[in-house]
Amino acid sequence: MANTANVLANGIEISGSIKFINDMVIDGKIEGEISSDKGKITIGENAVVLGDVKAGEVKLFGKVKGTITSERCELKTKSKLDGDIKTKMLSMEEGAVLLGRTDIGG
Repeated sequence: MANTANVLANGIEISGSIKFINDMVIDGKIEGEISSDKGKITIGENAVVLGDVKAGEVKLFGKVKGTITSERCELKTKSKLDGDIKTKMLSMEEGAVLLGRTDIGG
């Protein structure tokens, strides 16, 4: 169980904070903070997150309204972030939407 992925599928709605250790995939709706010290999170195309996301690595395919704090952040083609990013490394594909400020590096 070294690289166990936690999955919240499309159709699941959660209100409250989520903490995880390994990898996490979210494709549902979350209202609350999502956090991990070093874990990787993938926010799927159907996902809507209303709250801050803190993780080692964040891949955003869906929508987040809140701040993303990570070591590495990827905003994919159809993603939308309504909030700020604080990351050491950012990649943003054509078509991704960012409504906020970025703090990259350091």
